[in-house]
Amino acid sequence: MTFEVIPENARFSNTILLTGFHGIGYAGYWTIKYLVQKLEAQRIAFVDSETVSPVGSTSQGKLVTPYEFFQKDDLTIFKVEVPPYRGAEIEFYRKLSEWITKAQFREVALVGGLDLSLRNDDSAFRLVHTGAYKPSNALKEAKLLEDEQIIVGPVAIMLNYFEAHNFPAYAILAYSSTDRVDPRAAVASIEILSRCYGFKIDVEPLLKGAEVVETEITQQQDRKIGRSESIYT
Repeated sequence: MTFEVIPENARFSNTILLTGFHGIGYAGYWTIKYLVQKLEAQRIAFVDSETVSPVGSTSQGKLVTPYEFFQKDDLTIFKVEVPPYRGAEIEFYRKLSEWITKAQFREVALVGGLDLSLRNDDSAFRLVHTGAYKPSNALKEAKLLEDEQIIVGPVAIMLNYFEAHNFPAYAILAYSSTDRVDPRAAVASIEILSRCYGFKIDVEPLLKGAEVVETEITQQQDRKIGRSESIYT
C-alpha cells in the first residue's frame, strides 16, 4: 500500500503529534478539528494513499483533503477528515504508525471516545499509555482504563503498534454518548490536552453546541412520551 507524506521535506522531528478519529461520539474527530481551528495551526503536509476515500470538500475557499498535517509551535496535528474506505482501515493505520515511529516525533497523543455507560465515577476520561510513555504533569494522577475494557478501531491499532515498537504514546478516552455526536467529550479532551501542552482555547462554543444537542434530544423524547401516553386522537 502506498503511504506518502507530501512534501517529502516537511519537518516533524521533536514535535508532539496529536490525532483523533471518527469513533464514539466523534470525540477524537471534533477535538482535532477544533484544535486546528482555534490554534490557527498551519497546514504543512498531506498524505497520499490508495485508501483515500473519493470525497473532497472546501473550507474558506480552500480544498480540504482527507488526510492533512498541521503545525503550531511544537505541536503537529494530524486531521482525518474522511476515514479510509471500509476494509482498508487496518493497513492504513498500521502504515501511519510505522511512518510515525520513523519521523522522530517526541510522543503521540491519541484522542478517542469511551462508552458513557461504563463510567463509575465523576471522571471525564480514562488514560491508556504504552510502556515507553511515562505520564507526567496533568496526566500524572489520571485514572487508567480499567482492566479488561476493550479498545477498538484506529486508537487500538496504533497503540498496539507503538507498544510493540517501544514508542511513547498515550490515548485520552473521553466518556461519550454512543448514539450521537458528543461535544462534551471533545471539551474534556481539549481541557486535558491544554493542561499537558500549555495552550489556552475557548471551549464555550463547544459547550453551547452540547446544550443545543441535549435540548433537541430532550424535546424529541418529550414528544415521544406525549404521543405514547395519550390514548385519544
